[in-house]
Amino acid sequence: MIKTVLFDVDGVLLSEERYFDMSALTVWEVLYSDKYVGLAPEKFKTVLSDDEITAIRAEIFQNDQVFKLMKSGGINSNWDMIYLTATYQLIRLLEQVKDIEKEKIITWVSNEIDRSVLLEMAEVLATKDVTLDFSAFLTDFSKAEQSKAGLFAHLDQLAKEKLEVEATVFGQIGELWATYELIAQEWYVGDKHVIASTGRSSVQSGKKGFLSDEKTLRSPEEISELFQALKRAGITIGIGTGRPKLETIEPFKHLGWLEHFDVNYIVTADDVLAAEAELKEGPSLSKPHPYTYILGLSGKTKSVEQCLAEKLPIANGNELLIVGDSLADLLAAREMGAVFAAVLTGLSGKDARAEFEEYQAEYIFDDVSAIKEFVLSLVEK
Repeated sequence: MIKTVLFDVDGVLLSEERYFDMSALTVWEVLYSDKYVGLAPEKFKTVLSDDEITAIRAEIFQNDQVFKLMKSGGINSNWDMIYLTATYQLIRLLEQVKDIEKEKIITWVSNEIDRSVLLEMAEVLATKDVTLDFSAFLTDFSKAEQSKAGLFAHLDQLAKEKLEVEATVFGQIGELWATYELIAQEWYVGDKHVIASTGRSSVQSGKKGFLSDEKTLRSPEEISELFQALKRAGITIGIGTGRPKLETIEPFKHLGWLEHFDVNYIVTADDVLAAEAELKEGPSLSKPHPYTYILGLSGKTKSVEQCLAEKLPIANGNELLIVGDSLADLLAAREMGAVFAAVLTGLSGKDARAEFEEYQAEYIFDDVSAIKEFVLSLVEK
């Protein structure tokens, strides 16, 4: 009998589309805005229609093929995806001027790169005839080791080869990554929330953000009814997401979903980061590590140490259902001994079925709407 249901958010309740839109707009801003590389500042603006956003994303991520390549390589963070995509184009731009700006390039890529360095690059690139090639990412990364470490190392290796330098900073997370992160959060949370989200002020203001413009994977009303039906059956519901708290709570408020939850059963990336900071040294606690769901199941009553000391698989694992769209969710559920239901509304859509079947997922549904009938049928048993 199921007593608790924990939902992932992206790809389950909310579409990942806005995160992908944000990622494309961030790469676009880095390359085109005069606050960064400035290739075409006349084209840059902060207010765009959905059609304009779609066109930008289609070009930069090659109709999402670039996303899929990175996802298959174990990249789950949009910030990491942005970093790989934007930095690769930056390397290609510098490659086109390396014969005449060799010394500057060596200095730039051998040290931390912040916005001031990007502006120095912009001054040089403005006087040269350079071009972008977003499709080249697919070719150059097709032979990279399919892991996050492998993709970052491959970026560094490509930089060394294309720029003919001995060492670069591109294979590590540093100032350049942080510069992209701020731009991304400006796009996602908007002017109103950027300081709360990042602790930093906007470099480029004028962005509304997507927190009140999320795309749901069923109608908001239907998902609300799902939550209510489970609660009426005496089931505890919760959230286990890789989203930060702000980007979970604000959309849930806007959609009218937050009222259905005890916030102690909503576990976000902020909780995971806090736990990792408390440990100081130790493994990553992000999914597929089961920490998110162990903490959620306890209603945040357990300490970090108690969660990590939890004997797995848990007792009465058949009373917990985890609903997710990724192998990370499946692996976390399996380690806990929980019941897992996969939904085919993530980035890969119905194509994900084969992968879930390969990993012997017992329950696979087209979308989250099937969860109500499925869970209630188990309750009745």
